[in-house]
Amino acid sequence: MQVAILTFEGFNELDSFIASAMLNRVKQPKLEARIVCPADQVRSMNGVVVHSQAPLSFAREANAAIVGSGRATRELVRTPGLMAELKLDPSRQIVGGQCSGALVLAKLGLLAGVPACTDSTTKPWVEEAGVKVLDQPFVAHGNVATAGGCLGSHYLAAWVIARLAGWKAAESVIHYVAPVGQKQEYVDRAFTVLKQYLPDR
Repeated sequence: MQVAILTFEGFNELDSFIASAMLNRVKQPKLEARIVCPADQVRSMNGVVVHSQAPLSFAREANAAIVGSGRATRELVRTPGLMAELKLDPSRQIVGGQCSGALVLAKLGLLAGVPACTDSTTKPWVEEAGVKVLDQPFVAHGNVATAGGCLGSHYLAAWVIARLAGWKAAESVIHYVAPVGQKQEYVDRAFTVLKQYLPDR
């Protein structure tokens, strides 16, 4: 199964790289997460340059898509040509927005009538787009989820894994990446946050 991690100029490294690292650890069934950019390469907010692993059109074909955040998201949503390329479809895809990725989902009309999570900087812009922002790290409505705060990205990645490969696969990945001595604590916390948004386990 394929996952697109949409990564734009000025991106937040934690949002894209945590999701990529976690999703690519799932082997049964195998998940393949790719960094997907609108150009051959993009530069992060801290100057890290990454090369796109697939064209932007890949996001429309993937089983799931995560829209990462960055310092240029407000400019992104004001770019009609680029927004028109992001034809994400929750009727057949799992879709997530990380931090300011929630603003992209709002502008795409994917958060109509439902609350979302985002970071504190992006909150007023998401509210301006007509979306209520919750004071919590994660929320999902059907096939669409949002997470707020850089380290909330592991909740979003775990939810995508659970939706595509089951909770046991997500639990295994969380346990692997969690700090030594706190592994079960991290697994239990993630389950507490995500359990109401998961299908029958």
